[in-house]
Amino acid sequence: MKDIINHYNALAQKRDYYRAKNKYYYYLLNKQYRYFVPENKKVLEVGCGTGDLLNVLNPSLGVGIDISEEMIKIARGKYPNLSFRVGEINELKTSEKFDYVVLSGLIGEIDDIQKSLESLKPFCTKDTRIVIEYYSYFWQYILKIGEKLHMKIPQRMQNWITAQDITNFLVLAGYEPIKKERCIIFPKNIWIVSYLLNKYIAKLPIINALTLNHFIIARPIYQNDKEFSVSIVMPCRNEKGNIEQAIMRTPVFGSKQEFIFVEGGSKDETFEEVQRIIEKYPEKDIKLYKQTGQGKGDAVRLGFSKAEGDILIILDADLTVPAEELEKFYYALKNNRAEFINGCRLVYPLEKESMRFLNLVANKLFGIFFSWLLGQRFKDTLCGTKAMFRHHYLELAANRSYFGDFDPFGDFDLIFGVVKLNLKIIELPIHYKSRQYGATQIKRFQHGLLLMRMCLFAMRKIKFT
Repeated sequence: MKDIINHYNALAQKRDYYRAKNKYYYYLLNKQYRYFVPENKKVLEVGCGTGDLLNVLNPSLGVGIDISEEMIKIARGKYPNLSFRVGEINELKTSEKFDYVVLSGLIGEIDDIQKSLESLKPFCTKDTRIVIEYYSYFWQYILKIGEKLHMKIPQRMQNWITAQDITNFLVLAGYEPIKKERCIIFPKNIWIVSYLLNKYIAKLPIINALTLNHFIIARPIYQNDKEFSVSIVMPCRNEKGNIEQAIMRTPVFGSKQEFIFVEGGSKDETFEEVQRIIEKYPEKDIKLYKQTGQGKGDAVRLGFSKAEGDILIILDADLTVPAEELEKFYYALKNNRAEFINGCRLVYPLEKESMRFLNLVANKLFGIFFSWLLGQRFKDTLCGTKAMFRHHYLELAANRSYFGDFDPFGDFDLIFGVVKLNLKIIELPIHYKSRQYGATQIKRFQHGLLLMRMCLFAMRKIKFT
């Protein structure tokens, strides 16, 4: 340990020199970090060096810790608005909990990775995200050549570990990996060439594995024994024959249930039917709102804005997803299996006429595409039944300006939002049934074109940022 401290103390005054020499590389790296870590969060950086990355993240509370006293002296002088400490993470004395814990280029130099990850737990809540960035094993000899040529800051012998090694360490230390990302295939700036390589080519399958900087984002695993209240939001248009069934078939789960119907200009007296059901079942907490905008996405956003439950669940009023299966979504969240539950209709056999052939093919193709695009597996992006915690939705809504109000369906507004928030997503297989009342409101070709536009939109905002 003393050798490592002496090594970085000796390099402290040269750190800014190396950063200036690799200005383009650090610009790309900082941009990726700013995508992962929103501004105005509580951030702890372990191995903070001279504090440049911590400052770039613009935290509401920023704490950096490093074993190099000389590095910390420089950091304190450069960024007096941030807090810097000398020592190892297990020596940090604070009762503060952080939204994000960042380990930038540190994992390769830690003597005991599992113990260090375990030492982070006292500074975490169940919503804390651990951001680990490390060099690709593929680049080890290139980086050593760069050090010999004085193009890169010299580092000690590295733990050249793989993504699977880090995943194993995380699991052993009580964490769960959420997503993996890779960036930067050409760290030097050559006009146009570097831009094209790093923005587009580096994101392509196979080539992406050759990039320099790899990220793993993880969350701590906590057990939960609490029961939560639930809001079940049901957009409904021309669904009069399904309203009472939706109420009667929903199992009782959670500490409290509320049903929120959002009616959108029906021609079959759906609004009046919901009013009748409210009077017929006074023991049920049923609310009714009339939609002023258009589209299911607008209806979901209205329903969520009125919801009071801890957990928000969407149930399409056509009941093609059986109401009886909603409790699975609740228990998946309650038992901390994930933070966003996406229904999946493409596991169990489909009931006859429940999904037309072209719709089935399109759903499968979109699932493959979005799995690559979002960095998390999606088999069925268009299942209407989804569930998440209300406090996560409020954060998603507060940051909606990143994507904008773009989605008439509501599915992608939520999916893109939770991916940006680094939430743990899991797909829950459901049994997809044929509609028993009314007609489908899906317009295959019109909606298909909208989905293609959303694919291009998501590529620009998520993959090719």
